[in-house]
Amino acid sequence: MSISAADVKKLRDQTGAGMMDCKKALTEAEGDFSKAIENLRKKGQKLSAKRADREAKEGVVIAKTSANKNKGIVVRLSCETDFVSKGEDFVALAESFAEIALKSLPADKDALLALPYEDMTVGEKVEQQTGVIGEKLEISDYAKIETESGEGQVLPYIHMGHKAGVIVALNMEGPQFEEAGKNVAMQVAAMRPIALNKDGVDSSIVEKEIEIGMELARKEGKPEAMLDRIAQGKLNKFFKENTLLDQTYVKATSKESVQGYLHAIDPNLTVTAFKHIKLG
Repeated sequence: MSISAADVKKLRDQTGAGMMDCKKALTEAEGDFSKAIENLRKKGQKLSAKRADREAKEGVVIAKTSANKNKGIVVRLSCETDFVSKGEDFVALAESFAEIALKSLPADKDALLALPYEDMTVGEKVEQQTGVIGEKLEISDYAKIETESGEGQVLPYIHMGHKAGVIVALNMEGPQFEEAGKNVAMQVAAMRPIALNKDGVDSSIVEKEIEIGMELARKEGKPEAMLDRIAQGKLNKFFKENTLLDQTYVKATSKESVQGYLHAIDPNLTVTAFKHIKLG
């Protein structure tokens, strides 16, 4: 049967697929739009399976918070090439997934993939667009923070043109603290802390750092009786360099810590949580 250019454009507008792919899908479906869309989705799934072993190291990271700043999310949509990641349609797709995540606040990435997206799920949309774009796409990371009303606020930061995204939760609300929250989010993106403070560092990491510290001191010829104390000193240095509140604040002119910076704004101000997702 004859497929009109208007029908091809209509299907393209609905799916984002290429013109020739849309014409072929409509022809195979004998003009039935529902079947044509199903055909395109199946094509996307097939291509997605073919590309399952490909690496998707490029992409964009989106960080968003709600209007009342009581919740925030970070989502990474990955692709294979930098060329695709810089496309307006790809960024818009990532933004749409982030909006869905912010609205529903799913528990984890699998729950996000199962959420509805128009007439399909988020996961199915990712598969469909794999076929449309011709590269492996995946939602590779997702994180969230939620605070109770009156118990703080969540602030976002997107680093280096969507190369990284951060959300930071402060324990105090109000516009007077927003700049501080964004500054701390920038600190997270730049310095990549592994935890909020030393209490948040996994015990296996602590044990490994002590072991390394003792072995280094032993190689330096230090007495066995001193090894543990030396290792504890090295561990404290590790905490200072790798935990957010103890890190030196990067925008300070002195050796002020992040917690010191916050306390200078308000003696009770601190960070209660952060999430950081980056490419690579």
